[in-house]
Amino acid sequence: MLKEASTTVPAVLRRAFPDSKIIVAIPAFNEGPTIGSVVLKARQFATEVIVIDDGSADDTAETAALAGAHVIQHARNLGKGLAIRSAWLYAREQAPEAFVLLDGDHQHDPNDIPRLVETILSGKSDVVIGVRWGKTSGMPMYRRMGKRALDYATAAAAKNGMLTDSQSGYRVFSTQALDTLEPTESGLSIESQLLLDAQDRKLRIEEVHIDSRYDLDGSTISAGRHGGSVLGRIIVLVSEKRPLFFFGISGAVLLLIAAILGVILLQTYYTSRAFAVGYALIVVLFGIVGIVSVFVGITLNALKRISAKWR
Repeated sequence: MLKEASTTVPAVLRRAFPDSKIIVAIPAFNEGPTIGSVVLKARQFATEVIVIDDGSADDTAETAALAGAHVIQHARNLGKGLAIRSAWLYAREQAPEAFVLLDGDHQHDPNDIPRLVETILSGKSDVVIGVRWGKTSGMPMYRRMGKRALDYATAAAAKNGMLTDSQSGYRVFSTQALDTLEPTESGLSIESQLLLDAQDRKLRIEEVHIDSRYDLDGSTISAGRHGGSVLGRIIVLVSEKRPLFFFGISGAVLLLIAAILGVILLQTYYTSRAFAVGYALIVVLFGIVGIVSVFVGITLNALKRISAKWR
């Protein structure tokens, strides 16, 4: 039986964490068929459920409101990142002990909320990620491959190792994380940005296994477009957060290619006395770009360190 939203955390959590406030936020875009049931299930475990209707053309906002959610509407589609930012700013004003983010397409099970918020409310962590785990998740193979590629790309920007599921949208944040982190990405790369910023600020991150559904086609964007968009933004984040790694590796690769081509060029000249002008131009070009890239990486890394000291 569903319980009405109250001013305190519901009974399932109240015994262990009395008077804790839990806010659940659901960014949504054209998710009218599923948003109502997600809101109703989430209300069992939340002080308040908010739905950020990101310019939907269907009845997402109306259905969410009828299900008992507080609805924040965007006049047009601004992207998941800005939808999360709207929820973030609202939740920050309410000062909850736990701030939950989950998708509205029924991929995530709201019944997992108690397991995810437990370590937040007990003070053991600042960020909890719901990790899509095992064969029961039913994730299609192409999505698994794309997910791992984005995980590795995010890890390249991180200083503290690789997280299991950097792209999961099912997350919980503590009051400290809510006050400390600032969502700035407008698109789907918001997941990576928040994780990278949490690591930079040395917030405690924990992973909890969840099952996800993929038998419902609730996505409003193709997997290829999603992956390409996120990967592009992650590359920018890597260049900003780890310039020496990004530009240094790129420069080193170009210098290695230039060296290999240079050896081939010399061997060709000594054996045939024919000078390959095309190879020579490529060697010079790759060599110059490689040296400049390494220099830029060193310079930006030094400036980043100086900037960090002055903060």
